[in-house]
Amino acid sequence: MTKLEVASYKGNRKPLWLKALIALIAAGILVFAGLAGAVAFGARDQVSGNPKVMIILGCQVMESGPSQLLRDRLDEALVYLEQSPDMTVVVSGSQGSNEPATEASVMADYLMDRGVAEDAILLEEDSHNTDENLRFSMALLREEGVDLSDGVVIVSNGFHLTRARMLAGRAGFEAVSTLAAPTTHMPSALYMYVREPLALAKSLVFDR
Repeated sequence: MTKLEVASYKGNRKPLWLKALIALIAAGILVFAGLAGAVAFGARDQVSGNPKVMIILGCQVMESGPSQLLRDRLDEALVYLEQSPDMTVVVSGSQGSNEPATEASVMADYLMDRGVAEDAILLEEDSHNTDENLRFSMALLREEGVDLSDGVVIVSNGFHLTRARMLAGRAGFEAVSTLAAPTTHMPSALYMYVREPLALAKSLVFDR
């Protein structure tokens, strides 16, 4: 009787490099999803105690004044300041190459035009990113001898706050609260919720 040999079927076998690529893409998707979840979780008000210091993080300014994202932050800060008018307010942000003035000075003018006392505002005009916003604001507050024992409340758009809270801790702030401004410009909101998980990953590794 003739012995039949059946050749093994290799039609569905994928090359090793393709398997590695698929695994890498899947891992990347899982990591991005986890970071996006962390961003979404932090996009809310988290205020504890009675902080006496507020830091408003800078954003793009235009020839006409604050961008929509920055107005969202400033208007949210103003609502809070109506109930806590005696706070020290740090406005943080330098001047970019496409900006007519420092973000801090434009923010200060916006707040003062709406009733915030000039002597309640400290301008931090040297920072170029969120990490520097927090570190330079801490240095300024220490230089001015501001009491931080009651904590600090950081104001930004909701998508920004997970990273801001983490970087505030690294900058030396304790008892950190966050105030989530709405993002009323929807194209910016969609873009930022894609961009911010990547920025969070970068800050987790490099901003120390």
